[in-house]
Amino acid sequence: MNAVLTSLPPYVVLAAAAFLVLALPRRAGHAAAALATLFTFVQAVLLGDGGTGAHVATQLFGFDVVLFNVDQFSLLMGVVVGFLATAAVLYAYGTDAPTWVTAFAMVYVSSTLGTIYAGDWLTLIFFWELMAVTSTLLVWQYGGAAVRAGYRYALFHGIGGTFLLGAVAVHGASMLGSVPAAEIFLFSATTGIHASATLLAAIGIGVNCGFIFLHTWLPDTYPRPHVAASVFLSVFTTKTAAYVMYRAFPEGGMWLAYLGGFMAVYGAFFALLQYDPRRLLSYHIQAQLGYMLAGFGLATLAGNSGDFAVVGGFAHLFNNVLYKSLLFMTVGVVIYRTGVEDIREMGGLWREMPVTFLVYVVGAASITAVPGFNGFISKGMVIDSAHELHNFELLLGEGLLWWLLILGGVGTFMSFIKLGYYMFFHGSASLSPKDATPFQTAGMVLAGGACVFFGVFYYQLIELMPFTDIILSEDVYFKPYSTKHLTESGALLVSGFVGFFALKRPLGWLAHRMPDADSATYPAVFYLARGTVWGVTELWGAVDRAVMRTVAAVEWTAMNPREALGRAGVDVEIRAGIGRSVLLLTLAAGVALFVFVLA
Repeated sequence: MNAVLTSLPPYVVLAAAAFLVLALPRRAGHAAAALATLFTFVQAVLLGDGGTGAHVATQLFGFDVVLFNVDQFSLLMGVVVGFLATAAVLYAYGTDAPTWVTAFAMVYVSSTLGTIYAGDWLTLIFFWELMAVTSTLLVWQYGGAAVRAGYRYALFHGIGGTFLLGAVAVHGASMLGSVPAAEIFLFSATTGIHASATLLAAIGIGVNCGFIFLHTWLPDTYPRPHVAASVFLSVFTTKTAAYVMYRAFPEGGMWLAYLGGFMAVYGAFFALLQYDPRRLLSYHIQAQLGYMLAGFGLATLAGNSGDFAVVGGFAHLFNNVLYKSLLFMTVGVVIYRTGVEDIREMGGLWREMPVTFLVYVVGAASITAVPGFNGFISKGMVIDSAHELHNFELLLGEGLLWWLLILGGVGTFMSFIKLGYYMFFHGSASLSPKDATPFQTAGMVLAGGACVFFGVFYYQLIELMPFTDIILSEDVYFKPYSTKHLTESGALLVSGFVGFFALKRPLGWLAHRMPDADSATYPAVFYLARGTVWGVTELWGAVDRAVMRTVAAVEWTAMNPREALGRAGVDVEIRAGIGRSVLLLTLAAGVALFVFVLA
């Protein structure tokens, strides 16, 4: 049994399950998919008891590659991806998702796990690009507006993948001479990406992380496909990107920490302006990634403080997979049952859909870091880490990063008060939909139950994390339910509640007058591309016309030499006998042959 666990990459099992979904009847195919994702979860849990190491290693193009690398970071990702994918398959079955949706989702999750379990940069970039292709197919499957959004999505990820591929190439070239040539791409050969590839790697991974101004594909794409597809899409690409960001920059950097802080504020602000529920949640993907990147960036802090920040980043990544998917599930149930995608047209649904409402409360409490839910634990760790900074003591003696994270937290509270208010309380119920189906409920209960479990039994969450011994040691003070943390959480809750109802009218006014970057970048790229195509086409046409005119002029001159000379003002008799003509031709041929031989 142990040999199977250590020699069978889980992405192979999931890829096989994708074909079974298409080949078998719908119920049997989804059962096979659920069993495959469950295998992924169980395998990661069992390997956590000592199965770490490079289990499937080979060579590609003369370089060492590791196709199934198991360490504390990849196992953590394997646990949460396998668990959530199982819940998402149950949800997809209960949402009447076409078999093609589930099949594409299985291949997408398979490529995600390939990226996670890669032990070298070559394997990682292969699965990274495959993840972009399979997720694009998952978007396109729905047709309609999803097709155009899918093309933009593919362009973003194609460009990002090209930057990352360039970073991998520069990394490999820079490593030559310092390690054996065959080992230059192995993670074990160096600490992160080579410094010379920093910018390329940051941009390439940053596209998938939703860096500010590289993020517009998120709210543009995730509201478009089938609601079951959105559940898969909402958690795997971006969270895998955060994981790869840590792989590339394990020693962190303040540039990454502060970028994460600004992402937390930017995403929460634009989420507040949205009335499409999935678009609102998509902006919060960017905001929550900001907390993860802040944690990873703060790895640069000295001693145990840096390790504590990394654990906070990974704990928030783990928790975000659970509560973000849960929120997309609840919103998906409302859309599935009502057919409405504007929260202003909902309202009063808590009486009609009590199960969905209750699960929404769990998801909202988790993402807003209410005590007793998992987000409270991990977000508190990241914010605590930010307390270590004092280089920007601007307000009340605290660092700028801390204030950015706090401000992002207030915006998050306001967003989910807004979403819950409009969906479940605003006005009287004008719709009478049924509640969630049994399988939708099963998927939501799995994710929601994990949110509550890890919020209450937080030591179980910490034990899944890297650097567990350090975090649980006496040298690190970790008391999430201290008076300070509870007071801070209460202040955020009150600020968010009061802020939303005080600013509800201004936010409604601003929603129609505050465009995001895509209102400028998409038209700019469109007209730039069209202008480029027109310019290249016209230039080619001009060159073609000039060449053809030149050829015609040469041909006419050769046919009418006397007239050509006459037009040039040369009056000479051009006649040659047969002998002279042969001599001239022979000389010309000899010169041509001589030039050819020299060339």
